[in-house]
Formats: sequence, structure tokens, C-alpha cells
Amino acid sequence: MADTKGGQGDFYPDARPWTRWWWFSGEIREEDVRSQLKWLRDNGFGGAEIAWVYPQPWGRPGPRWLSREWTAIVAKAKAVACEYGLGLDYTFGTLWPFGGSFVEEADSAMDFDGPIGKRLERSWEEPYAPPGRILNHLDRAALERYASRMGQALAPAMEGRPSGLFCDSWEVPSERLWTRGFGERFRERFGYPIEPHMNELDSVPDARFDYRRLLADMIVEEFYEPFTRIARRLGGFSRVQAHGSPTALLAAYATADVPETEAILFDPPFATVAASAAALSGGTIVSSESFTCMYGWKPWPGPGRFQGREQAADIKLLGDALMANGVNHIVWHGMPFNPRGGSARFYASIHVGYDSAFRDEQQGLNAYFESVCTQMRRGVSRFDLAVLLPLEDNWMRGALPAELRKPSAEHYWELQHLALPDGLEGFRPFWISAPFLRECSFEEGLLRCGHASARALLVDVEWLEAGTLASVLELARRGLPVCVRRKPAQPGRMRSESFEKDFAALVSLPNVSNILSRIFPGRSLIEGRDIPEYWCRSDSSRTLFFFANPLSRSLKYHMKLGQSHQRDIVKTTIHANVYGRQVELRLAFNRYDSLLVSIDRAGGVEIDNLGYSPPDPVVEGHES
Repeated sequence: MADTKGGQGDFYPDARPWTRWWWFSGEIREEDVRSQLKWLRDNGFGGAEIAWVYPQPWGRPGPRWLSREWTAIVAKAKAVACEYGLGLDYTFGTLWPFGGSFVEEADSAMDFDGPIGKRLERSWEEPYAPPGRILNHLDRAALERYASRMGQALAPAMEGRPSGLFCDSWEVPSERLWTRGFGERFRERFGYPIEPHMNELDSVPDARFDYRRLLADMIVEEFYEPFTRIARRLGGFSRVQAHGSPTALLAAYATADVPETEAILFDPPFATVAASAAALSGGTIVSSESFTCMYGWKPWPGPGRFQGREQAADIKLLGDALMANGVNHIVWHGMPFNPRGGSARFYASIHVGYDSAFRDEQQGLNAYFESVCTQMRRGVSRFDLAVLLPLEDNWMRGALPAELRKPSAEHYWELQHLALPDGLEGFRPFWISAPFLRECSFEEGLLRCGHASARALLVDVEWLEAGTLASVLELARRGLPVCVRRKPAQPGRMRSESFEKDFAALVSLPNVSNILSRIFPGRSLIEGRDIPEYWCRSDSSRTLFFFANPLSRSLKYHMKLGQSHQRDIVKTTIHANVYGRQVELRLAFNRYDSLLVSIDRAGGVEIDNLGYSPPDPVVEGHES
């Protein structure tokens, strides 16, 4: 895990939204760079992330990948961005997994049979070189060699204001993933060889679990942790999407200076994983690749469904859902690089730019997101309950059933189906996992780790490793209230003889029960029926609640055109328990409203509807 993070305001010193800026392989002229960055400034953006992708069929050839000419235009873009008061981040490669033509076979991704055949396709290099190899993400030495070449080319563009180096979601083939030395490490750790089982893992679940356990640790140790160290060494910081990788997701997210979630290929509550990782590791900023494939996925070359007819009210509603699950830095997905008069669009995103369908609402949307995200960076996130992430449950399972699959997920271990248990809304829970439990303290009635704290721990899993159980038992012996809803079993082949004894000792403690209300001290953060989705942050003088529009609770992949349409005012009365007092909150959501509620230490309440109301959306089936 990364060190406790400090100075995150240097990463993104204000809460203006950013956008991914798709640079298609081709001619990049300074005048077009300047024009588009000026448009971003004038429309309320705080910066852009350059993502290098495939050429357009009508485009002229541009600079070769990582050439001096390429370096010069990227450095010029950074200089212009600074001139306009904007930041600039960079995808640390072309396309999604790291790789390229300069990756040697010895450094390429492997499965059990050797180097994999899959290559990078539709990359910036397409006009000049055959598809490059995908980097071995289980070999930190290979990553260092890759980073040396990338870092050298990006060095002039890293000067001045710190830039984030971005790692997108894991798109490395993960079946039977392997690297040199994996077998030796496996035997040393588990005491038996995995090689005889590699071609039949699905028929030997205990060995499959052990394989996935080691793989998870190696991905963190060999890729995500070194990536953040490299980003800092190059004078920047890391912004990382860890989802999709077969790893311990909280631990992987926590290695990043800025963990990033994604929606709506991922349902909005998934953002709580990245937000939990930030809190546990002492971070403040949680970003989101936002509005991706909002109305549904369509493969390359697209266009995405309803691209060109995106509704501002739908965009706001999805943004509400993200911010109510811990996001406080919006990255639009996204804006294509266009020369003057150009018409390029990126196939998988909503279209941001001077010719977008919601261009008249762009400034209003950005001002709204900036206002909420500014407030959601104050103090620290407030929680009542830690919930153990069911990693072992999902590592013990195989492919998702058809009804749970998405274009972005096919296996349980990807955790995209993950949801907090029902009935916990009032506790504003966060996820926790074994590495953090080992670092937790329990003092003054609170479980503490990083910036996260909770008054109780909920364990509701089918499978649990002995080491994790031992950590829970130790905390419970110190006085932590623990709700254990069922008895778990040990996964894997090498099982601890102390497991049964430790579990019996745990459930015998007076502060442990299978019913949460019996051991939870006092009242939950929020009480009431029909609690809207919310996020809470507090400092020494006040507690802030962001309540999303109630329609946000219905959002799942994919949205319908006009799903945000709201006819009636929605009213609800709930109670907040803060500063030792109970405060009644009478909430009224007018059409498309979300609410920011501030409660001071004396119990004074201010309710703000945040002042932005988008036009009525066109509803699917009634669009012109």
C-alpha cells in the first residue's frame, strides 16, 4: 500500500472537472491545441488527460510514437495548459494495457504456455509499426524498463505543475496468467506445485484459490506499487483504475495517489471501493472516469448509443450518483482532439466539445460538479460501519451468470457485481480488507485506519482466510463491536489448525453478535425511511451531507435516454445523529435537485439545492 498521502491539493488544487482528451494518431498542430484548451478553460474545466489512440482514416500522419517531435508537441500542450490555468495528465502509454513496439518479448505478458499472442491494436503506433506487445504486469523490472522509455519521452512535459500519470483499467488477458518465477514463489508460499493444476484450475477450486491469492499479491507488489513510485520519481503522481485486475482490489486502489473509478459500465455504488481505499490510505481525492458508455456499450468503431443526443439531466443524475458514493473529482469521458472544423468522435464516450449535444449546459454542469466536489473535499469522510470486502468469496467462484455479465466483466473476481449489504444506508459503511485490518487501531471507541473510522465491523462472508480471522479476533478482543452474520469456511489447500479455535473465541466475546443492532453503540449516522443516496464529510466545525437526487438510486448499466425525467417534488424526513445530538432534516427535492446539508456543532442546519437545474430531458421512445 502507498504511504499515507499528503498534499493532494497539489494534484488537483481546485475541484473543476477535467476531461479525457483523445489524441488520435495524426497531425497535432499548436493552433488546434491552443484552441481546444482555451475552449476547456472557457467552459469551466480544470484540465485534461491526454490519451493516445488510433489514427482517423482521413487524417494525415503525425509524429512517431515517443519521437522528439512527439515529445515537443506534448511539452507545448503542457505549456499552453499552464498558460490558461489548466492542468494536464497523461495516459502512460497508448491504448489501455501498457505496451508498445519497444517492449521486447522477454518483457511481454505471459500465460502458463509462454508469451501471449494478444497485441495492442488501434494504437498511436498503427501507421508506423505492427501491433506492439503487451507489457508483463507481473514483473517490476519489465515495468521499470518500459517506464524508462516512456519517462524519457515525457520528461519535458512533466515540468512545472505536477502532472498525473494515468493507468487505465486492467485489460491484460488474465486466464492462466504467469511470469518467470511464479511457480517457485507458489511452492515456497503454499508448499505444493501449482504447475500440474494450471490446465484444470476450474476443477480444483482449492488450488485455484491459492493461485489467485498469490496472483493478487504479485499484481500489487510488481505493478501497482512500483507504478506509483515511478510516477513520483518522474515528478508527477499516479492516478489509477485498478478495477478489472485479478487482485486485492482495495489494496491495489490504495497504492495510487489518486484512485479512480468508472461509470456507467460500472454501476455507481462500485465507486465506494475506490473511495474506501482513499480513506483507508489517508487520501482525499477520488476521481471517476465519468459518463462512459452512458446509454450502453457499442464496440469500435461505434458510435455509442445516443451519441450526439446526450441529455444534460441524465449527465447530472449520474454525476450525483457518483458523488454520493465518494467521488470528488469528475473526469469527463471525453473530448476528441479536433483540428479547427474537425468532426472526430471517440466511439465509446459521450461527446464533449464545441459541437456536443449539451454544449449550452456545459458551463452549468461543470460549475455544479465543481461546487459539490469542493464541499466533498472538506475534512474527512464520515462513516459508522466498516464492512469486510468479500474477496475470498469471489476468488472461490468462477464465471458470472449471464444476467450479471457486462461488456466490462465476466468473472466474480472482478467484483463489478459487488454491493454493500442491504439495510446499512444509515450507517454510511465503507469497505475494508485484510491488509488494512492489520494496520487498524481501536481507541476511544473507534476503529481507525488512515482517514477512515468506524464504530463497528460487519463480517458477512462465506469464505475467510485464517490470517484475516486472526486480525478480526485481535480487534474484537480490544473492544471493537463485531457483527458476524454467519460462520465462514477456510479457502485454499493449506488450512490453519487455529481457525476453528479462533472463530469460537471470536463469537464468545460479549461485543460480538450475529445481529448488528445488539452490538452497535448508539444511533447510526442517519435514521429514517427512504434515505436518499448520500456522502458525508466532517471537520472540526461542521458536518456536510451531499444527498443525491432520489432517482440516482435506480441507476444501473445502462441508462435510458431521459431516465432523469422527474415530474413531482420528492419529500422525505430523516434524522442525522451528529455532535451528540439528533437533528431533523426535512428534505424536498424539486425537479432534478440534489441537496447539500450543513450541520454545525450547535445543531444549526443549512440546506442548499445547489442552484443548477438542467432542461427537461427527452425521454427514450419520444426523441425527435
